[in-house]
Amino acid sequence: MDYRKSKAPVNTTTRNIMDLCEETGNIYESVAIISKRANQIAAEIKQDLNKKLAEFASYNDSLEEVFENREQIEISRYYEKLPKPALLATQEFIDGNVYWRDPSKENQA
Repeated sequence: MDYRKSKAPVNTTTRNIMDLCEETGNIYESVAIISKRANQIAAEIKQDLNKKLAEFASYNDSLEEVFENREQIEISRYYEKLPKPALLATQEFIDGNVYWRDPSKENQA
């Protein structure tokens, strides 16, 4: 998923609690869903970053040969400018792009 194309804000914004609990009927359940999705997004972003930075890995133990790589710096800056995973997950939840289910409610029906 390309997180740069997301409509999520880069900075923290104030949300109406009632808008977040419309779909679930419970604000705590909504926050739990958002937090689980944020953990998934954070893991995906970390995996992508590690894969891109692995190309620049130097396995020398010499401290004298440490140098700056401009491409590596640009990749790091790109990921620093991305919205935080919690903001991405909240935007996905508000847009209705998060699939979730509650097995305990399905067993009762």
